[in-house]
Amino acid sequence: MAFDFILMLTAEDRTIPDARARLDEALEGGARHIGFKDVGLPFDQLRALAQAIRAAGGRSYLEVVSLDADSELASARAAVDLDVDCLLGGTRAEAVTAITRHHPLRYYPFPGRVTGHPSVLEGPAEAIVDGARRLADLEHVHGLDLLAYRYAGDVPGLMAAVCAAVDKPVIMAGSIDREARVTEAAMAGAAGFTVGTAALAGAFPAEGGGFAAQVRAILAIAARARAQSTAPRRLALSAHDTRKPQLRAWVARHAARLRGHRLICTGETGRMIQQAVPGLSVQRLQRGARGGDQQLGALIATGELDAVVFFADPTIAHGGDADLQALTRLAILHDTPVALSPSAADMVAWSLLGQACAP
Repeated sequence: MAFDFILMLTAEDRTIPDARARLDEALEGGARHIGFKDVGLPFDQLRALAQAIRAAGGRSYLEVVSLDADSELASARAAVDLDVDCLLGGTRAEAVTAITRHHPLRYYPFPGRVTGHPSVLEGPAEAIVDGARRLADLEHVHGLDLLAYRYAGDVPGLMAAVCAAVDKPVIMAGSIDREARVTEAAMAGAAGFTVGTAALAGAFPAEGGGFAAQVRAILAIAARARAQSTAPRRLALSAHDTRKPQLRAWVARHAARLRGHRLICTGETGRMIQQAVPGLSVQRLQRGARGGDQQLGALIATGELDAVVFFADPTIAHGGDADLQALTRLAILHDTPVALSPSAADMVAWSLLGQACAP
């Protein structure tokens, strides 16, 4: 996740009654990551909401705020039935993963002790960080949903400590109602943040009135904060054989910006990059002809890549042309940036990799 803004169609930890109508305004404002809570609307209306988000090309999120075990597990089953892309929240990860492990949704539980409604985060920071580590170690937990601004202590310090302690994305949630808090989340290493009540209440300075204007304002804030993000990005790198020298040169030119980020490469491309620029974080998959392109496609489909850089040679026929076509289709379907040439890859580097890794 490249510091995504997740718009929640919720107020006071409940899905709003007119969520379906507000969804149209959210889409008009440019929202692409859109969620709702497990309380506030009947199941059939939540299903229609999830289907409308997907039909519009968005990514859907269900956040659990129910506190008792039966309700939380019922919400996990609802997330599977609703076929949402991401399940956020909840505190009973082992029980929930028994329900979600065979479904493609991504699961981000709450670390720490969560109480009340609206939910608050309690306990010593050290205990919250330790709990975050334990959750992140679970196989079917894909990230964390930290109720950062519902914590009464040092919020920036807590966010930074949790992000540093785990190797999975952390989404910041709860009472993010001003640009300073968005920026603090980015600088702490968050992969994204949620805003609900504040957007509906018009808390952010916007050009014009209305909900769509609020969405546009928060997206602009997220873009500014992304430039200060310290979260490592996950970039896929590959190239046709005749374009591998170009890719090697591109990596060498952007080595300072790429350092600290995670590069996922098909086999021979990964070997080339490791040899050309030692010290970069490179994960090698299979060679393209042996399934590496399909592995990249799976990572796109599960939302685990922030961008794809594939230097293609259009002047000659390639046995893997169908694979590239499939990758491009998946990138469009899952709203993942894809660069097929050096100039396009330059734009990805400068817009995505953040100030922290600038030369």
